[in-house]
Amino acid sequence: MLLSRVAEVSREVAATSARSRKTGLLAELFAEAVPEESPLVIAYLSGRLPQGRIGVGWSVLKNVVPPAVPPAEVPALTLARVDAALDELAAVSGAGARAERDRQVRALFAAATRDEQELLLRLLSGDVRQGALDAVALEGVAKAATVPAADLRRAVMLEGSLPRVAQAVLAHGVTALDRFTLRVGSPVQPMLAHTAASVTEAIAALGPCVVEEKLDGIRIQVHRRGDDVRVHTRSLDDITDRLPEVVAATRAVPSDAFILDGELIALDPGTGRPVSFQSIAGRVGSRTDVAGARAALPLTPVFFDVLAADGESLIDRPGRDRHTVLARLLPESRRIRRLVVTEPADPARVEDAERFFTETLERGHEGVLVKALDAPYVAGRRGRTWLKVKPVHTLDLVVLAVERGHGRRTGLLSNLHLGARGDDGGFVMLGKTFKGLTDEMLRWQTERLGELAVEDDGFTVRVRPELVVEIAYGGLQRSPRYPAGVTLRFARVVRHRPDKPASEADSMAAVTGRG
Repeated sequence: MLLSRVAEVSREVAATSARSRKTGLLAELFAEAVPEESPLVIAYLSGRLPQGRIGVGWSVLKNVVPPAVPPAEVPALTLARVDAALDELAAVSGAGARAERDRQVRALFAAATRDEQELLLRLLSGDVRQGALDAVALEGVAKAATVPAADLRRAVMLEGSLPRVAQAVLAHGVTALDRFTLRVGSPVQPMLAHTAASVTEAIAALGPCVVEEKLDGIRIQVHRRGDDVRVHTRSLDDITDRLPEVVAATRAVPSDAFILDGELIALDPGTGRPVSFQSIAGRVGSRTDVAGARAALPLTPVFFDVLAADGESLIDRPGRDRHTVLARLLPESRRIRRLVVTEPADPARVEDAERFFTETLERGHEGVLVKALDAPYVAGRRGRTWLKVKPVHTLDLVVLAVERGHGRRTGLLSNLHLGARGDDGGFVMLGKTFKGLTDEMLRWQTERLGELAVEDDGFTVRVRPELVVEIAYGGLQRSPRYPAGVTLRFARVVRHRPDKPASEADSMAAVTGRG
């Protein structure tokens, strides 16, 4: 398939807000592509490169912005050729790497038409915002392959990859779905929670339930088969080598085949209170001197769910049954504190749950999760059977740009431009804030946002929309300055969320619904 065809569909998807039209356009494209090309089509339309970061920043791209390079007149670039060129770019390193990347990028752009150049520029700068999100792409694949969307969605949840599942069903049809099952050693997308205003409200919505502490740590999924242990983040990254204490704790479990879902936390040895998320993220992010990092900040895994044990998948079993298995596998010290509410209509039991919430906050944790006792584990979905309760209004927003600091913040990237996910797949700016940022957070975000920079006018640095931050706020107020007509009141940064992809940031619907 030619890149020009993908560029054409990208423009058409960007021009329509109708989900059915987007789905139809993508279905046509997937039907035209050979199955082996579908992973690249999905990646490019979603703004992701299979190669990950390839070391091409704005300093290189600004020299090839169309029409600086004369575009080719006849489309000739195939997806395979572009993929191979990006493989070569990703492999460039060592002395003279900058010049070599510049040469290769210029050669790629020289072979592209004007429309292809535009798509390539947006791909390499991380600025593809045409609304072809994974959910719509999934529906397009289902339509092209004539398979039920619900069955395809479940396969993607269990496999953790739409491109892999798409290639299989486009090649072999509905029978290919049978191969995608829960497997120990293959990470699955975690189940997520919606928000409730209070514990009482959550119990009323769910009925018989359990109230669990919501810890301010890093979500982990741990797989063990025999002596092989793998630890994955919520984005399915493998971080096993950085967490020897988790591997040791997992090998101590009296079973040799299971999947656990939990949190990675650290406790202050003096007070016993939880250490900040930022410190935990820094420890997990350390790829060198793991032994030294472990000595400086030992981490503790605690778990709240089990997805498989002793060769049996448990995800379709009720939550109460899964916890019975979890309690058999792990001692109480390795399980998250919980309170079971079997009689939700009894005011005394609801009062106990509210008291548990208050005690959880006093222990230094961020809130609670209320879960229906009969709920299955719906991998990859934000289910209504799990509700999170926090004491303040918070949103997970994406950094779109950042302003250079002045005064004591000179040399640092300080004031964040914040956006929520829009209906078109892009981001809607809701305001700015620098409040709540500690010196440590400022230093960290300066480094991280510098890596994401795509344009810098000397005052404002525009960045790829990848870094998520948790923002506390006092409500919404009208503002003609911003596209949505509203802005956040008293916004302050609670923490950076490098563990959370931008696709899981809050939407404008969530923002206005909580305003």
